[in-house]
Amino acid sequence: MTQRIQSRTMISTELQSSMRWGSPLETAKAAMILLHGRGGDAADMRALARLFESPGFAFIAPEAPGNTWYPFPFTAPLAQNEPYLSRSLDRVGRLLSELADAALAPGKLLLLGFSQGACLALEFSARNLDCCSGVVGLSGGLIG
Repeated sequence: MTQRIQSRTMISTELQSSMRWGSPLETAKAAMILLHGRGGDAADMRALARLFESPGFAFIAPEAPGNTWYPFPFTAPLAQNEPYLSRSLDRVGRLLSELADAALAPGKLLLLGFSQGACLALEFSARNLDCCSGVVGLSGGLIG
């Protein structure tokens, strides 16, 4: 069952609510945050997540405002993608914090991103080495 949920904390009017499916957070044994690519949306990540579905697994797919996490290519200087990049990285951090509040330790959390979402996932994990147990970047690289 797919649900739209609002995060417990008011995040930003620039970011929309996340799509969630799989096990309820209260009973999930692990969780994955899936980050879409430029021009994509949370629903696009559902088909990809089917490859990882298993009992006890929760999935959360946030949606970027205007379907882009930051405006310029990932090879542009970091400053050129601000403040959008920082806002998007903060969103990932808040989602991981909410999962930790739901008793999911970093060792039970995964980040997966496609294209621009892969760049965001890789950048977040490079800046926060203990954020999760794994990161998957499909067609992306570190930003800057």
